Amino acid sequence: MAMQPWFEDAKLGIFVHWGIYAVDGVQESWSFYDDIVPHDRYMSQLERFTAARYDPRDWARLFARAGARYAVLTSRHHDGVALWDTAYGDLNVGRDLIGGYAEALREQGLRVGLYYSHSDWNHPDYASTRKPGRPPELEDNRYSEVAAEFEDLQAWERFLAYRDGQIRELTSRYRPDLLWFDGEWDRSEEQWRIPELAALIRSEVPDVVLNARMLSEGDYATPEQGAPVIPPEGPWELCLTINDSWGHQHHDHHHKSVDQLVRYFTETIGGGGNLLLSVGPREDGTITDEQARRLEGLGDWIARHAEAVYGTVRGLPPGHHYGPSTLSKDRHTLYLVLFDAPSAEINVRGLLSKVRRVSVLGSGTALSHSVTGGLHETPGILWIEPPPASDLDPHATVLAVELEGELELYRGEGRF
Repeated sequence: MAMQPWFEDAKLGIFVHWGIYAVDGVQESWSFYDDIVPHDRYMSQLERFTAARYDPRDWARLFARAGARYAVLTSRHHDGVALWDTAYGDLNVGRDLIGGYAEALREQGLRVGLYYSHSDWNHPDYASTRKPGRPPELEDNRYSEVAAEFEDLQAWERFLAYRDGQIRELTSRYRPDLLWFDGEWDRSEEQWRIPELAALIRSEVPDVVLNARMLSEGDYATPEQGAPVIPPEGPWELCLTINDSWGHQHHDHHHKSVDQLVRYFTETIGGGGNLLLSVGPREDGTITDEQARRLEGLGDWIARHAEAVYGTVRGLPPGHHYGPSTLSKDRHTLYLVLFDAPSAEINVRGLLSKVRRVSVLGSGTALSHSVTGGLHETPGILWIEPPPASDLDPHATVLAVELEGELELYRGEGRF
């Protein structure tokens, strides 16, 4: 399947981790899996999950102000609790919390994404087998696997039928633009029957985008939390928390600053990726002021520099400029990101293209520039005068370098 062009043009998505785990503010699913919270206490949150102030239109408006072009909601995490009134399995919140979300996003022109975990640590038929090749000395986790001698392949077939039923509900009801899978590590591709699952999904939504946790059927790479030093070659997305938690945890006030989020964002899009930034609503469906302010701060920066964000592709490889950059799709304009107030001229190395004009994005202030050095096929260094203090952005300043043709770079080692 060809990658859908909207995805690489989107640049920013919002990852919404919302579920019963927000009631007590414990880690989603893993807290009972790792015996941090007793299972019965974890599951008691289902009765106390109210969604009493949930307004998906508020979410969608906030996400649009942040500059996002899509969002991904956890329809069902590893704990097996569905956020819609599924006819498959016994665990759900007793109402449909996804339909309004999908409708609200589309009203704002945003693409609809749904997260779904391959794993379900509460389903009675899930812990009926184990991943092939698992070393026998590794202790079994009672929620996810059994010892080889106790495998029950008929139970596993029942689980797959349940999984397929839920996926068919999600795709036929909500027509998602993107499905974000997780939990793939628990079994092999053959056990998950990934090709058959992909065929089922595409029979309902042929143009859907699938992340790499659909294994051989995935469309793009999904690094998590750790920004890659060398960006993946193809389409990719960095999923990142605003604080240290995916879902709402009352004690976690260690939020990234807007400065940090702008850096994560520009470094990600400069490497050709999207940033999928996670928020964790409270159990009542409201998003905390701390997270909302950061989304809006990032959105304000994006709005001021939209030309360098949307309609661009990955910029210069490392070594050409001290910071991220993006490139217009026609390859005629290079956008350089400056995180700090420059104390000297800004330089770009290895630029074969001639420069027509350099200006500060936003103010339009023209900056003088010149080239020094160079020999034979090795180009000189482009030097750009620093922008005036009045033109510096509080988070990151962007320079537009207009070229006399398409970008051409020298990647050699110089003349010996």
